[in-house]
Amino acid sequence: MSTTQSERLRELLEPLVGSRDLDLEEITVTPAGRRRVLRVVVDSDSGVELDTCAELSREISGELDATDAMGEGEYVLEVTSPGTDRPLTEHRHYVRAQDRLVRFHLTPGAAADTGSQELTARILKVDDEGLDVEVPGVKGRRPTGRRLSFGDIAGARVEIEFNRRSGSSPSGGETGGDADADEARDTKNAEEA
Repeated sequence: MSTTQSERLRELLEPLVGSRDLDLEEITVTPAGRRRVLRVVVDSDSGVELDTCAELSREISGELDATDAMGEGEYVLEVTSPGTDRPLTEHRHYVRAQDRLVRFHLTPGAAADTGSQELTARILKVDDEGLDVEVPGVKGRRPTGRRLSFGDIAGARVEIEFNRRSGSSPSGGETGGDADADEARDTKNAEEA
């Protein structure tokens, strides 16, 4: 996709996406046989519901039909949420991943401190300078806290947890759930909408 087409699509779609209090995360156009696939990825602090993706898809389709932003030729429009395998690259991504288990790829300087370039830890708190994380204990050891500055992080992705802790239940115990499985299913359904 050319830079000008990307910029035109972003200028066209950002107001539509923003009017629903969503962030426009990504726009990609890829060839698929004789057609192209326009994939629009949106997100928010509270996630994105399937119905919202379907409604937004209809609005975007109408807007694209009224302009020449996609040029000539057929295309398929997909409006979806990022899913769990998306890299964490923006401050808001880390905020949204709070309480999630994340695999961090550390910079060489930060890796020298730990002896490893990879660190898997749960994000506890996010501020402007970095993250407070909890490194799970191994073989009966207690979890340990650690501070990561954004400069220490070369890359990060949320780890899928099928029994992820999701806060306290009304009885005070922690609840497990299939939040990642639900999110993956919602993403797949959104792509099919």
